[in-house]
Amino acid sequence: MEKEKINISAVQMCAAIGDKQSNFEKIVKLVSHIKNTDFIILPEVWNVGWSCMDFRQHAESLDSSETIHLLSELAKLKNTNIIGGSFIQKTGENFYNTTPVIKRNGDLAAVYNKMHLYSYYGCNENKYITAGDSPVMINIEGINIGLTICYDIRFPELYRAYRKAGADILVNCAAWASTKPIPWEMMTKSRAIENQTYMVAVNQYGPMKNNETNLGHSRIIDYNGNVISEILEGEGVIQADLTLNDMYEFRNKCTVLKDIKNSYEVISI
Repeated sequence: MEKEKINISAVQMCAAIGDKQSNFEKIVKLVSHIKNTDFIILPEVWNVGWSCMDFRQHAESLDSSETIHLLSELAKLKNTNIIGGSFIQKTGENFYNTTPVIKRNGDLAAVYNKMHLYSYYGCNENKYITAGDSPVMINIEGINIGLTICYDIRFPELYRAYRKAGADILVNCAAWASTKPIPWEMMTKSRAIENQTYMVAVNQYGPMKNNETNLGHSRIIDYNGNVISEILEGEGVIQADLTLNDMYEFRNKCTVLKDIKNSYEVISI
């Protein structure tokens, strides 16, 4: 595959809380309609839904993960790479909110463990999940992709680190609540603009527990902040061609990152 242009498909879905089989069936149905794409990207904890207190009972080890097995079969069937949203991984005594990356041949290429755990306004992810300790950028078919999950998006330092490391695409797989539409709208665009990088933000949609809902509004954004594909409500798939050479040309003309100072130590007066 040439690096000049790639096709991205992002899946927005409403996950049933704690019902893996139902969610597996739904993702297979949604993915079945996708053709000729290089990457399929899923939302956070799509396999069990967002309910922190239920996470541990649905945890899987990497060696025997039924979620990874399903994604591996889908990758081979569709001849595509899959960034598998996230699932709850158990490693020893720890539990992680983990993004798996699957190659076209079905092999597990990398995992990223969510670094920032959302634990505010009655949500207590940090009570059940261990924070990851490092960013992970995966190179697949010559494309550098920086991996993040949901609340990570509030930390621009993480995205800048990916950009400095050579990221072409930034990905955020989320279960973002409908009570926070403005931060989602602004930060998904900001991470793209400030890093001159394509941004793929994939979110769950619909009801969770306790009358809460996920926002939806999955979107693919270019390096200049233009939304090139999005879905506001409901379930479905969005696709977009990313022209990487145009991005590189833009970076060469607008060399913003060269103006970053070595230090921003504040002088207090």
